[in-house]
Amino acid sequence: MLSTASEIDALARFSRALAVPIRCRILLILCQGPAQPADLADELEISRIRLSNHLACLRDCGIVVAVPEGRRVRYELADTRLGHALDDLRGAVLAVEADRTCPDAEEKGCC
Repeated sequence: MLSTASEIDALARFSRALAVPIRCRILLILCQGPAQPADLADELEISRIRLSNHLACLRDCGIVVAVPEGRRVRYELADTRLGHALDDLRGAVLAVEADRTCPDAEEKGCC
C-alpha cells in the first residue's frame, strides 16, 4: 500500500506531537472529554505558560481545537476518531512493550 506524501507528512506530524510525554498526557486527558487550560495545568501540575506551549503545538498539528466558551476556552480533540486511535495505539504499544525482547534496548536507546 503506497501512501501519498501528504499522508506520510500527517503521520510524521502526529508522531512528533506524541514524542513529548506531557503532550501524550494532555491527549489522554482530552480523550476523556474537553477541558479548560486551568484544569489541565492543575491536573498535570505544570505552569499555564508551559501548558500553553504544548497546546499550541497540538493545535498547530491539528490534533486539538480550542473552542471559545464566553470569555474562556476549552480544548478538545479535533476529531473523535483520534480518541479511538489513541486508545488503540496505547493498547498496541503496551502489548509490544511487554514483549520487548531487544537485549540492547537500554544501551542503544533504540526501542
